[in-house]
Amino acid sequence: MDVTGHTSSGNHRGPGQEPRKAASIRDVAEAAGVSYQTVSRVLNGHPNVREVTRNRVEAAIETLGFRRNATAFALASGVTRSVTVLTSNTTLYGYAATLQGLEEAASAAGYSLGVKVLTPEDDLDRTISSAAAGGGGLMVIGFDRLGASALRRVPADVPCAAVVEAPPHGRRPPRPAVWADDREAARAATAYLLQLGHQTVHYVAIPTSVGTRRSEGPRAQGWRKALEEAGITPPEPHGGKGWDAQAGYDEGEQLARDPGVTAILCGNDELALGVLRALHHAGRSVPGDVSVIGFDDAPHAGFVTPALSTVRMDFQGLGRDAFALLRGQLESDYQPPARTFAGTDLVIRESSGVTDV
Repeated sequence: MDVTGHTSSGNHRGPGQEPRKAASIRDVAEAAGVSYQTVSRVLNGHPNVREVTRNRVEAAIETLGFRRNATAFALASGVTRSVTVLTSNTTLYGYAATLQGLEEAASAAGYSLGVKVLTPEDDLDRTISSAAAGGGGLMVIGFDRLGASALRRVPADVPCAAVVEAPPHGRRPPRPAVWADDREAARAATAYLLQLGHQTVHYVAIPTSVGTRRSEGPRAQGWRKALEEAGITPPEPHGGKGWDAQAGYDEGEQLARDPGVTAILCGNDELALGVLRALHHAGRSVPGDVSVIGFDDAPHAGFVTPALSTVRMDFQGLGRDAFALLRGQLESDYQPPARTFAGTDLVIRESSGVTDV
């Protein structure tokens, strides 16, 4: 029985006719006068195939009506074309957008993608073992402590790649990973607020993926660096306990009571929305009394009032690049392309400006 492919019309037949056998990858190879490994390279978009050979294989595929069956191809090639993503969240924008990039890249490469949502109650070793048992590989979204802990626990013999927070200077993640330089992005956003004339910038932090509860993540480190470079003693940061708008509102209420607060950088856009609402309830105008800048450029950031200035992050690009790293471990003839993730951009909208105070 041939299990490597099928034709869309292979089972159509007239009375008394035998069903037409589906074209296999070896049929394509024979028709094109190449090896089946070469056909595999063409199907996977491998760059090391001569154009004339690629054209000959593609012509044979078209003539024979060959369609690759992902499950059958896995059996024939020895590659399990499935990936499991380990993540602690699927709803926050950064996580969801990263998942979108992973799914797009996996689908384009013929892989199925499963998601395992981690909880603090999980036995991580057992969860990871179960996720890896079906073969394929693991993707880890390590933006928080739970994801970072899972990444450290993945056995060395399990193919794995990750999207993580920017690691501390001089350190590398335990497995192949991609990240954005949000440390530098936070520094640039803080420096911009200082250039507007604000005497200092307060910070509402997201939880960090590293260290103890009081350890600072890369965004907090970038904020602190900008202030210190300007000769300003950083005020005590706020937050660090949650990611959502309610957490931002709670911190924003405290900040709104201090008339000396004229500029706030938030660790993500959800926190910034909560801060905006708290300032509004306290009767402090934005940006007249207080400038606010968020982080991530979630889809709603440009549609609130005032429209939110923020740091744009290409989470989908991070997901695609991370999948390429994993695919390079799963397929011996696949060479991951150079990283295409372009970095971050400061997007200036209505919520930041020169203070009237």
